[in-house]
Amino acid sequence: MKKIISIISLCLLVLSIKAQGNYEQGMQKAFGFWQENKIEEASNLFERIANAEKENWLPYYYVANVNITNSFRTKDRKIINAQLEKAQNNLNSATTYSANNPEIMVLQALLYTAQMMENPAALSQKLAPKIVKIYETAMAIAPENPRVNASYAEWKLGAARFFKEDTTPLCKDFEKSLLLFEKDKPTVPFGPTWGKERVEMLLKECNN
Repeated sequence: MKKIISIISLCLLVLSIKAQGNYEQGMQKAFGFWQENKIEEASNLFERIANAEKENWLPYYYVANVNITNSFRTKDRKIINAQLEKAQNNLNSATTYSANNPEIMVLQALLYTAQMMENPAALSQKLAPKIVKIYETAMAIAPENPRVNASYAEWKLGAARFFKEDTTPLCKDFEKSLLLFEKDKPTVPFGPTWGKERVEMLLKECNN
């Protein structure tokens, strides 16, 4: 009986290792597509990984991230709406498996920002308070998270520019974010690490 249990345990271990290897290979391949600007391929592969992994929030997170990021780079409203709808569905799934996650909150705020940019006059009053509340909640949960700090600082920068206010004080926010990026280490494999290059660019603009 002990021998049978040992064989079963060994088989389960082998299957687990194989599944983990497939996950890592799939994620690396999806990141490769994204780096090559193959947006649809990256999104679809992250989505397939999410369907296979089920309770792992990260693949859902990256489906959303790919689509939100790309929505800022296109002017085709149909494409933007489709990407943001897919992103929202995957953010909902990610939140189901990782509630009160500041990384997911940042993407939700960025998604609302992308929606608002489509029609600022009509949507600012509705979405701006939601965006601020998300960032404030994320800051309360993870005040040392560089993506939370940087994204909130960029949001405040956009608001200051819109209302023609002095943006100089925000340079300190970007300086703080950059210091936080220097210490940033993902707590899980494939955990978010993005954002440093964007902060460096914004800080350079800020100081000129």
